[in-house]
Amino acid sequence: MDHYLNASTETCAWGYFDATRAPVLTINSGDTVTIDSVSGGPDVVPSDEFYTPPELKEIHALGPPQIPGHILTGPVEVKGALKGDVLEINILEVNLRQDWGYNFIRPLSGALPYDFDEEIHMNIPLDTKKMVAELPWGLKLPLSPFFGVMGVSPPSGWGRISSISPRAHGGNIDNKELIAGTTLYLPIFNDGALFSVGDGHGAQGDGEVCVTAIETALQGKFKLTVRKDLTLTYPQGETPTHFITMGMDPDLDICSEMALRDMIELIKNKANISTEQAYTLCSLAADLRVTQVVNGCKGIHMMVNKDYL
Repeated sequence: MDHYLNASTETCAWGYFDATRAPVLTINSGDTVTIDSVSGGPDVVPSDEFYTPPELKEIHALGPPQIPGHILTGPVEVKGALKGDVLEINILEVNLRQDWGYNFIRPLSGALPYDFDEEIHMNIPLDTKKMVAELPWGLKLPLSPFFGVMGVSPPSGWGRISSISPRAHGGNIDNKELIAGTTLYLPIFNDGALFSVGDGHGAQGDGEVCVTAIETALQGKFKLTVRKDLTLTYPQGETPTHFITMGMDPDLDICSEMALRDMIELIKNKANISTEQAYTLCSLAADLRVTQVVNGCKGIHMMVNKDYL
């Protein structure tokens, strides 16, 4: 069954994840849902020559968020999802909803927090037909849209948390590999899973070093399936060609260890080889990549080609 969830003042939470937030849509496991997102505060909206989804201004009219973070659409409750299960998120489509994006450099943030003393903001025109962004110095950058934030509700004991830092529930993963045609797997911490999305990106480099990518409004189509045959403690992903494990922590060394340990287990189970052999294969053929270094909890993801398993 197909569902649609618009972005609105009723369906969006600005800045946070919270296990107590009531679902705005309930679906069955295996259903598909098309979800609209919007992004940014009033200061990023350009002149009327560009199209801005009207619901963004309606959300702005409610006032600034109590917790800094992203505008998230959701949560979506998935019937039959129980704490301890895994939510399989097949990302079927990701499409632009507007013809502009934005990027900013902010003092005391990013990978170089002390190198820039003034905030620099730019709006970036997006050609939705040619799928390119035109940067201020003339470069036409190819677009590869994905959602920076995809997450289930966090453990109830965490309370209301900002959407900025990624953790075990997913959230602000900022993994540019998770485009249309890929799959994200998230451990479930609350019955119903309670899935939310936001932080649309038109393009991003690994690292997202100045804090922002090309931030924009997206529409995604997802198939949400409860997996009771899987056990995960941290997010994982899958592309048509690769398996992905992830680690998030303020320390990149710990991120690397987390992603590596999960990859060793994944390879061992899928290839039916020993732990030592899986560790060797990681050294010979798997790649550790920096996901992002700017969200409090930084990110490392590890990728291995499926052909080697």
